[in-house]
Amino acid sequence: MKRKKELPESFDPMPTEYPFGEFTDEHYLVVKKNDGTVFDADYPYIDGSRRARFIRGAVRALLYAVAFPVMRLRLGLLVRGRENLKKHRQEIKNGVISCANHVHLWDFLAVAFAVRPNVPKVLVWAPNIRGENGKMIRSVGGIPVPEGSPKATAAMLAAVKNFVSGGGWLHIYAEGSMWEYYRPVRPFKRGIAYFSCRLERPVIPLGFSYRRPGWIRRNVFRQKALFTLNIGEPVYPDPTLARKEREEDLLRRCHREVCRLCGIGPEENVYPPVFDRTRRIDYYGVKEKE
Repeated sequence: MKRKKELPESFDPMPTEYPFGEFTDEHYLVVKKNDGTVFDADYPYIDGSRRARFIRGAVRALLYAVAFPVMRLRLGLLVRGRENLKKHRQEIKNGVISCANHVHLWDFLAVAFAVRPNVPKVLVWAPNIRGENGKMIRSVGGIPVPEGSPKATAAMLAAVKNFVSGGGWLHIYAEGSMWEYYRPVRPFKRGIAYFSCRLERPVIPLGFSYRRPGWIRRNVFRQKALFTLNIGEPVYPDPTLARKEREEDLLRRCHREVCRLCGIGPEENVYPPVFDRTRRIDYYGVKEKE
């Protein structure tokens, strides 16, 4: 009989060609365009206009018809644990937050495919919304996180809280940035705990683990790894703790569960669970490019 907490398989691609930053939340992809969009207190962080709803509906149809099949083929995607979504569908219906390690440009498409028919929205680094792919990111659920304006941040937080309280699914990449094919789960920022504890909604942990590709994918398509998205059971805030302790406890438990879903046991975890200007660890003895 399999143990309930058995770790998923987890091949390590050990990438060395990506310029991972000094700190674990740093972005390294260059956004070439800036369309000048201002994310202020008046920006529609969740656009409910008729035009926006129509565009999202049309894009959703394209996702099912084109993007999901291409993404699954490109990533070699397997999804495990969808039974947890059925088991907890009532909690999900009332609004939920999810988190995952961020390891590929297309991994939010994998999340959206895995949790269908739920339609998640995702918090996004603001320059990506201003950049060359900004309109597409918005149309699939991207919500920019404003920087440098308390009023803009308050407006974004209010929109997100209303969305989740109304039964929405909010996805957060708690590591803070995307590092391609990276196996260790980096420390989490506090956003998932903030929303979960204040809204009293659970967090669904998701974890991308890797599988070794076959000969054709390795040698013909130069593919580093195949992806498995593992879906866990909800993690709830502990109501017996004070607010600060409750948030940190939830963050630590979510990080531990994402690690497990990625096939990483407690003794293998090279990073602490909570981000504190945490520096990159060259865990396999090869220094990545600066």
